[in-house]
Amino acid sequence: MPLPMEDKRMSKLIVISHPDILPQEPVLLTATLEAGADYLHLRKPCAKAEDIAHLLQEIPRKYHTKIVLHDAHCLAPDYGVGGIHLNSRNAQLLQGWQGRVSRSCHTLAEVEIYKKQYNYLLISPIYNSISKPGYDTPFSTQQLTEAHNSGIIDSRVVAMGGITPENISSTMRYGFGGVAILGCLWNNLSIEHISDTIYNIKEQLSCYNS
Repeated sequence: MPLPMEDKRMSKLIVISHPDILPQEPVLLTATLEAGADYLHLRKPCAKAEDIAHLLQEIPRKYHTKIVLHDAHCLAPDYGVGGIHLNSRNAQLLQGWQGRVSRSCHTLAEVEIYKKQYNYLLISPIYNSISKPGYDTPFSTQQLTEAHNSGIIDSRVVAMGGITPENISSTMRYGFGGVAILGCLWNNLSIEHISDTIYNIKEQLSCYNS
């Protein structure tokens, strides 16, 4: 599978959408992209394809190349989105797809297996999940350090799970290519909170761009 070129020098900030359809969500999602999110992962596991299509229709077209679909992959070509994401619900690559492809992983062994096949991987939970109480990290500091030193964690691996503005520096010391946020963003649905959170994290990530 040919992989589109990625700028590996830049540490990514990925926003994962709230799993539910929120009031005024197109406005909120657009705000994440306007604030500087590199990619927006549209993850709506219980939504119908027409609901996801409606969200895409309401987000300005100029941002569609930054959108990655977790669900309803069939919409990707028509809406010009930049990527699709594979997971347990949607494990097959869309036939003929030439855009970015990412995948979810929950073990370092999975990262070793899949890393060369995808533009980037999301590994979680690096810390105890904010959005899923009781979903605690299986990774120790020693495991993550060894994974970094051995090259398992590198610029194609993005940390997810419990990521907040307060733990960016401790996360990036493991050599991740960026972070993905969910719980710390959607616990407050104000535009100000969304913009400030993304700006804060982007500023911290800029220190790790080579």
